[in-house]
Amino acid sequence: MPGLIERYRDRLPFADGDPVVTLGEGDTPLVHAPHISELVDTEVWLKLDGTNPTGSFKDRGMTCALSAAVREGAKAVICASTGNTAASAAAYAARADLTCAVIVPEGKIAAGKLAQALMHGARVIALRGNFDQALTLVRALTDRQPIALVNSVNRFRLEGQKTGAFEIMEQLDTLDGLCIPVGNAGNITAYWKGFNELDVAPRLFGFQAEGAAPLVLGKRVDQPETIASAIRIGNPARWEEAMEAMTASRGMVRAVTDAEILAAYRLLAAREGVFCEPASAASVAGLLRYGADGARRVACILTGHGLKDPDTALHQVGGVIACEPNLSAVEEAVLG
Repeated sequence: MPGLIERYRDRLPFADGDPVVTLGEGDTPLVHAPHISELVDTEVWLKLDGTNPTGSFKDRGMTCALSAAVREGAKAVICASTGNTAASAAAYAARADLTCAVIVPEGKIAAGKLAQALMHGARVIALRGNFDQALTLVRALTDRQPIALVNSVNRFRLEGQKTGAFEIMEQLDTLDGLCIPVGNAGNITAYWKGFNELDVAPRLFGFQAEGAAPLVLGKRVDQPETIASAIRIGNPARWEEAMEAMTASRGMVRAVTDAEILAAYRLLAAREGVFCEPASAASVAGLLRYGADGARRVACILTGHGLKDPDTALHQVGGVIACEPNLSAVEEAVLG
């Protein structure tokens, strides 16, 4: 399957003959959510970007960021990350045969994401600080060293991530609203860029976790905290662009609690058959809490797969039932 650059080359800053680093990303499912649609009295669709090669939407931007890095002669890449960017950067760097370093907040990265970064051969540095501090440091480091920065401040990341908007509009003839988790604010910025290029303007509803909601509060959060580790960010790099996108689209940014995020997380798995990571469920949590504000057709972006954070999942469900190896015992265990 061709990757995003091959499929959308006419809309991306890559010419024929440019190097392409791809793992076949994009073309992710957009599935109808009948139960959630009934709850909010709105036609709701789920964009399953957790089905990308490394399990998150970050692959959309990383194929472009790494392809540009190779084109520019880079030998090494670096990023700050809460987890998904680290996993994606490590995988695409491995594919491109580039050295990769990732800086993550110590003790604040989900097990699945850490395992990915390490398995792909990245040099993983656990910073005794938060994501915002990590990003400040890697930006300063790349000013001093010939290392390519592949966080969402890299413009090629947004170019790749805007393709999510292209894919949604290829399947749906109209879209009134887009619900999306907001952490570093690159993805909502990219979606608006993509919609603008298609000359469509669905309303953008951005949702942050209550303990990490700088856009909602209108000020940076020095010690962001939330169960949704992927959006545990207190000073988004794309703050101004994201706010401009929501204002221009007549949308809004709002906060949801960790309890609401986890309730949506469980609901998606139990009633829609979709297992996403907690941060992804913020988009649905926000829709359930605030409604669609008159939008009749809404897409919710689910940014990462549930297996990214197995520990949170295991804490949300009942235990495994032990059983003796005989028919009556199995029958009793099955029937309760």
